[in-house]
Order: sequence, then C-alpha cells, then structure tokens
Amino acid sequence: MDSEEYSESDSSYEDISDESDSDEDILDAARNWCRIDQETPAPPPPRFPFSGNPGLNTRMDSSSPIEVFCIFFDDDIVGYITSETKRYAEDFIEKNDLTPSSRVQEWKDVDSSEIRVFGGNIILQGIVQKPLRKWYWSQKILLSTPHLKQLMSKKRFSIIMKFLHLTNNETIDLKTHPQLGLRKIYEIYDAINKKLKSSYTPERDVSVDEALSLYKGRLGYKQYLPKKRARFGIKLYQL
Repeated sequence: MDSEEYSESDSSYEDISDESDSDEDILDAARNWCRIDQETPAPPPPRFPFSGNPGLNTRMDSSSPIEVFCIFFDDDIVGYITSETKRYAEDFIEKNDLTPSSRVQEWKDVDSSEIRVFGGNIILQGIVQKPLRKWYWSQKILLSTPHLKQLMSKKRFSIIMKFLHLTNNETIDLKTHPQLGLRKIYEIYDAINKKLKSSYTPERDVSVDEALSLYKGRLGYKQYLPKKRARFGIKLYQL
C-alpha cells in the first residue's frame, strides 16, 4: 500500500473514530434509565401531517427496465454528455501536436445515439465481468463476447472512453464550486438528483439504511471500516 492510500485510509479511520466517540456519548446518555409507569403509559408522539400523493409522478407506457432508465438519463442529460465529450475532444486536438500514428487522428464526432450505445456497453461490461477490457473484443472462443462486438468496435469504444467528459473544465471555479470533490460529474449528479426528487413521491413511512459499495481505488470519500468484513468502499444511504 502506498503512502497516499495509507494516509487517506488513516484519515477515514480517524473520521470513523470520531463518529464512534460521539455515538458512545449518546449511548451513555441513553443508559440513564428512569422508571416507567406501566399503568398509565405516556401517549405516543403525534404523527406529522402527510399531504403528499405517494407514487410515480411521471407517465410511463410500460414498466420495462429501459423505460425506467430513460426517465433519469433522458435526452437532455445524454445530449449534455454528448456536447461535453465533443468539446473536450476538440480542445484536446487543438492544444496538442498529434503524431500521424496517434489514434486520436481517427476521432469522429459522436451523437446522442452513439453515447447511448456506449453507455449500454459500459453497463453490460459490469454484468459480464472480465479481468481485462480488451477481452470483450477477443476473437478467442473462450473469451469472445459477440454481442458487445456487434454494438461497437474496440477502437471506437476506446477513443470515446478517452474523451468522455461530463463537465466543461473552463467553467469550474475551484473557490466557489458547491461540491469540489464531485466537480467532474457535478452537472450530471445534480440533474439526476433533481430527476429522483421529481419522479417519485415516497410513502409517509420511510426506512433509511446504510450500504457499502465495494471500492478500493483512489477516492476522497472512500470509507475504511476496519471491523467490517468488506473494509473499503463507498458508503451509500438507501430507502
């Protein structure tokens, strides 16, 4: 483990230790028992008024997974990803002296439909997992994934992956940005959050639980939980 990852883990561990200390204080206060009169128990706290209309707030012709997915990744979001990817590729080509053999010489502009195919390719690679990405385009029978090869060639996938961009670097202000750690994906993150809020209204009673998405890479908000079986990951909150 290199020093950078070690220091990051230490930092996360210290944060968790601080949280644990505060939890201990709360538990100490909770242990101050008092006698309860079982004959005349205290009334339960009043429930807050709920005026919402739970359920979907968007119209769906069917409940297919692709239609649900397109609620959040709609034409506006896909179009934004397309335009930023094209912008980044154009800036890169303009600012760099490319050799004749550079693969960037083969760059062609993408459109929204191709970005959707690229995104579907990424999702499928998460379902059909292989140690090396190049194996998805392997000609060997034991390694071949014919459907992915039919969607997009290896060269085209690689060059789109190189230039895939979700924000405009020139508009990022490091001093005033609301979420500096998420600046590379903030516009998409914010748009999907708004979609989540507007597309569905939950019931009155909601249970919130923690979950850990396993991850060992370099990430500022990666958690280190030494007492858990899965120690490294991203902490999520789910309903």
